Amino acid sequence: MHTQMKRDAKKRAGLWLGALLVYFAGMLQAMAAQTLLGSNRDWDAFVVTEGKAKSCYMRAAPGKSEPAGANRGEIYLFITHRPAAKISNEVSVIAGYSFKPGSAASISIGKQKFSLFTEGDGAWVEKPEDEAKLIAAMKQGDRLTVNGTSQRGTQTTDSYSLAGFSATLKSINQACNVK
Repeated sequence: MHTQMKRDAKKRAGLWLGALLVYFAGMLQAMAAQTLLGSNRDWDAFVVTEGKAKSCYMRAAPGKSEPAGANRGEIYLFITHRPAAKISNEVSVIAGYSFKPGSAASISIGKQKFSLFTEGDGAWVEKPEDEAKLIAAMKQGDRLTVNGTSQRGTQTTDSYSLAGFSATLKSINQACNVK
């Protein structure tokens, strides 16, 4: 059991570091070449090249965030491929605020719900094996909702359109040679 907990902690740390790379893509732009692959409805696709390493990601901003008027920074939902690290279809959220320490967040698509762990202002799928299920649900759904709790205790709900999701995923899959 203890060994499994260590492995899980290492996986989470790796996911967290990977999502940080995407989050700081704007800062990395000075060191790396970032290219917009295109936009499909509510989603944008990018390739980031640093030396010989290439990463691809897609992002969307929520169409609606509640509570309205809450003081928040930028809010995004990401799907990331990092072939050099053998990571594909990594789902992450940037909430625009710091999550309450130790709190969980969730993603809902229709009746399906996925648990997220949180760190700072980011959230990632709790069980990496659920990412494939989440991606499949996103391909078939039309709306996705992220629920979380800020460090101040504010309950938030961000609603994302999935219009253009499949086409954008196909474009980052091709750019990063992910099948």
